[in-house]
Amino acid sequence: MRKAIIDLGTNTFQLLVVEQEEHNFQIIHEDSYAAKIGQGGISKGIITQEGIERAIVGLNYFRTILEKEGVSLANVKAMATSAVRNASNGQEFCEKIAEATGISIQVISGDEEAGLIYEGVRLGTQIGRTPSMIIDIGGGSVEFIICDASKVYWKQSFEIGGQRLMDQFMNTDPISPRSVGLMRDYLEDALLPLTNAVHQYAPECIIGSAGSFETLVDMYWHQLHGDWPPREQVSFELPLESFKTSFLALVSQDREKRMQIPGMIELRVDMIVVGVCLIDFILKRYDIQKIKVSTYALKEGVLAKLLNQ
Repeated sequence: MRKAIIDLGTNTFQLLVVEQEEHNFQIIHEDSYAAKIGQGGISKGIITQEGIERAIVGLNYFRTILEKEGVSLANVKAMATSAVRNASNGQEFCEKIAEATGISIQVISGDEEAGLIYEGVRLGTQIGRTPSMIIDIGGGSVEFIICDASKVYWKQSFEIGGQRLMDQFMNTDPISPRSVGLMRDYLEDALLPLTNAVHQYAPECIIGSAGSFETLVDMYWHQLHGDWPPREQVSFELPLESFKTSFLALVSQDREKRMQIPGMIELRVDMIVVGVCLIDFILKRYDIQKIKVSTYALKEGVLAKLLNQ
């Protein structure tokens, strides 16, 4: 049976179409659309009219793919995250989407989101037996999951996503060293529960899922092989030295120069600046020396749940 999962992220909508045979699956189609529903409103707790319109265009585009691939709307699971769950007009947004596209949306909590991200990462990556910290940097929220291959020790969603950090700290391009310093002070306070959890469970590796992490892998792959990473590979090692080089390049250059970096895509060129500042903070603050990257995240977590039913 063909099923589809849609992740309505704050920055990007993502579509996954699969053929499911009991506990096995085959990916039929993957797509994304830069709906940017957090733009212009996330820091005010609303989704702007323009954001709603972009969402409708994006989901109607997905509808054409669903029809072409023979997926009925009854077999579509659409999940909305930070931007919608925190918007004062979140319910109105969901109603307008259903009316315009026929797609009904489930708004999930930060805790549910973190749990699904763990399941998604576990589906495609060897997490191992020692504690690791999964980090999923979205536009609205960032999920941290301290876990091993068999269990979650601690998880929490923080409303410190890329669009929020950009609105708060990225008032020049390139970002100023002062803004980077202010962001670090802000993260020190905002992530106090994470600091306590790290002291308790001592993760040895970070596993970044999707978003900025994928672009860092794309940049590394271009540097190493002069090409994009293989599409079928869903788990990567990212050397610490490669991250450090990328971090310095991304925070010191303006948008035009960042766009010229091999592996960069327009969708990520702005948000990746605050994304790498957050990653750099985590690595230094908690003295973590190892980075893995998973291209599987929330939507694959929903898939993992479907496969286990």
